[in-house]
Amino acid sequence: MWRQRNRSQMTEMEESKLQDIEFKTTLIRFFKNFLETADKFSETLDKSSEILKDMKKDQLEIKHTLTKIKNIIQRSNSRLEDRKNQVKDLKYEEAKNTQLKKQNEKRIQKYEDSVRSLWDNFKHTNI
Repeated sequence: MWRQRNRSQMTEMEESKLQDIEFKTTLIRFFKNFLETADKFSETLDKSSEILKDMKKDQLEIKHTLTKIKNIIQRSNSRLEDRKNQVKDLKYEEAKNTQLKKQNEKRIQKYEDSVRSLWDNFKHTNI
């Protein structure tokens, strides 16, 4: 009987050890899979980080290019505005010159009329 108990106790101990080994094996597999997944995640994160750096670099380059384009457009608009102002100034000067020319013509006409009148008076007195 003692031997039977011993055998049954041994069998229970062996069974317990087997269950313990299975449990530990399952845990080891779980942690191994977990570590592999963590490594893959880390690789993906590294790749994403590199892509993000490249995108930021490209974004800065695009901003710089846009700034250049804006400056070129502003210069063109400024030149166009300058040309418009020059045309306005020329039109103003032309109008001013036309007015002065008309005034000079009127003044000359008055002088001519005065000279004619004086000449006529002079002729009448000499006759």
